[in-house]
This record gives sequence, C-alpha cells and structure tokens, in this order.
Amino acid sequence: MKKDLIARCLSGIGVGIFCLVANSCKEQPATMADNTYKVLKVSTSDKTISSSYSATIRGRQDIDIYPQVSGFITKLCVEEGQAVRKGQLLFIIDQVPYQAALQTATANVEAAQAALSTAKLTYDSKKELHAQNVVSAFDLQTAENAWLSAKAQLAQMKALELNARNNLSYTEVKSPSNGVVGTLPYRVGALVSASLPKPLTTVSDNSDMYVYFSMTENQLLALTRQYGSKEKALATMPEVELQLNDKSLYQEKGKIETISGVIDRSTGTVSLRAVFPNKDGILYSGNSGNIILSMEKSDCIVIPQSATFEVQDKVYIYKVIDNKAQSFPVTVARVNGGQEYVVSEGLNAGDVIVAEGVGLLREGTPIQEKQ
Repeated sequence: MKKDLIARCLSGIGVGIFCLVANSCKEQPATMADNTYKVLKVSTSDKTISSSYSATIRGRQDIDIYPQVSGFITKLCVEEGQAVRKGQLLFIIDQVPYQAALQTATANVEAAQAALSTAKLTYDSKKELHAQNVVSAFDLQTAENAWLSAKAQLAQMKALELNARNNLSYTEVKSPSNGVVGTLPYRVGALVSASLPKPLTTVSDNSDMYVYFSMTENQLLALTRQYGSKEKALATMPEVELQLNDKSLYQEKGKIETISGVIDRSTGTVSLRAVFPNKDGILYSGNSGNIILSMEKSDCIVIPQSATFEVQDKVYIYKVIDNKAQSFPVTVARVNGGQEYVVSEGLNAGDVIVAEGVGLLREGTPIQEKQ
C-alpha cells in the first residue's frame, strides 16, 4: 500500500517537472524576442547639418507716421497696401487755421520791418543832432535802444512766420521713404494730433527684408569657435534659407548681416539678423517663419534622436558592451529640426549603440541585434 502511494507521488512529481520544463522551453523564444533590438555601429562622416530657428520678418524700414499738427483729416491720398515713393503725399489735414496763422505771421513781419525802418531813421537823426549838440546823449541812447529793440522784434516775427509756415507744411503728411502703406485706421473727418495712440499708418520699405532670429549662448559659442571670431563668422558663413509659415521654402537665399553683442539675460539668447531680397514682394513686414542654417561638418558623429533618452536635462545613450546595455552620458547638439544629434563627447567611431526602443531598456538588459 505504501509502495503504491510512493509510486503515485513520484509519478506526479515527474509529470510536474516535465510540464515545467516544457513550459520553460515554450517561453524561451518569447524572452529572446523581447531582447531583440535594432543597433547602430557608430562611424564618422562628412555631413550637411541643418538647424532651424524661429524667425520674425520685418521691412528694412518700418516707419510709423504721426501728424506733427492737430486737425481734422480732409483728404486721404493713398490706399492700404499701395506702394509709395519718398515725399509722396499721404494725408492732408485741415489747412485753413494754419493758412490764417501764416498770413498773420507774415503781416507781423511786415509791421516789424516798418517799425525797424522808423527806429533806424530816428536813430540816424538823433546822431546828427547830437553831433551838433542839439540833443543830449540820453536822447541819442534812447533812440539807439529803440532801434535795437525793433531789430529784435523783427527777428522774433520772422521766427514766428517760419514756425507758421512749417505748421502749414505739416498739414501735408508725406512719406519719409519708399515703401508700402500699412493699415489706415483714421479716415476723412477724424481729429488727429501728435499724441495719437496709433499712427496714421506705417510705411514699410520692403525692397529688402530683415529676418530676426535667436541662438542660444552655447550655439553662439560653437559658431564662434568654428569660425574663429564673430567677424569671421559673418564674413564666411554660408547663405541661409527661409521657411515660410506654410512650410514652403522662400525662393531667394539670405545672408546673415549682424550678430548682437549682448545676450538677453531673461532668455539666454542672442539676436541675429539676416537680409533677404524681396523683388517680387512675396514677403511682408510682420510675417513669421524659420531660418534654416546649413553647415558642412567633417568627421562628425551623427545619431538619431530615437537612440537617446534624457534624465535631468542630460542626454544618455545605451552602448552594447558584452551583449548588454550600458548607459553613458553624451554631449550633443540638436540638428535637422531636432531629429538628429551631433555628438561632441561620449561616443567614438566603432561603438555599438541601441538605435531605438531605448525608453524601455534597463541597465544590463541583454541585447540581441534585430535581423
């Protein structure tokens, strides 16, 4: 009886061991499949690297037009979006009060001239009479003072006339440069003055367009080291491209003209300005886009962003060492719209790294190359 019981137990244990072994054999391929990853052998190459920067487009000159005198607008001489020349008439402000002021000033000048002539005659007469001892020195000095006062009064009246003439000319608001007229918020009949909250309009010189963008401090340092100095960078940097807001590329290329000498403390960036020709008038002041700066780099290591992960603002990769994943920090610069990284430290040619799926990896995970 006992022998039968022992035999049954041994038989059950054998069946259980067989099942465990069988299950282990069945699960083994799945475990191997889970450890299969795409890997990349690092190598150096010459590569054209493109970096994109958000940009704002402005005309070469954006001039806000404000009136210099107060009054009602009596005539609009241009339309919104119209191309204008330097000195072309834009607005006319009510001229009647300023014409009257000029006429009054002109009359005052004539009166002052007459008073000066009379004072001069009186003074000359007093001089002759004084020479004959007919009048006293006091009378002569009084006549001379009256003549000098009349001369000063004439100068004052002439200044007032000039001011009145200028005020009348300011009633004709003219374009200070060639360009394109912006919006016209004030129409005929509107009362305007120099203290307006908005300008009468804006004249933008759109023959060439200024495109402003920013680089981080580290990007600027890398650029300066690459070319040797800011001046050499401006002289030898390649032309840049402009990606418009609809993602199309502008047909003309531009040139970086200036790099600001001051870093914005609030953003840690420095401002750059590129100029683009605008002969077809496609670009408008106020547009936005992206500057694409392409540079040739030789013997550089470029890896996809998918091969990296970040921990506390540091970038890491997984190297495959002895068929296991080991993490290492790397120093990188984002290029090609952030899809790739240029690695400056942490990788060498010949290293093998995990190319994708790194977010699911753990230190020491066995790695098998995906075929």
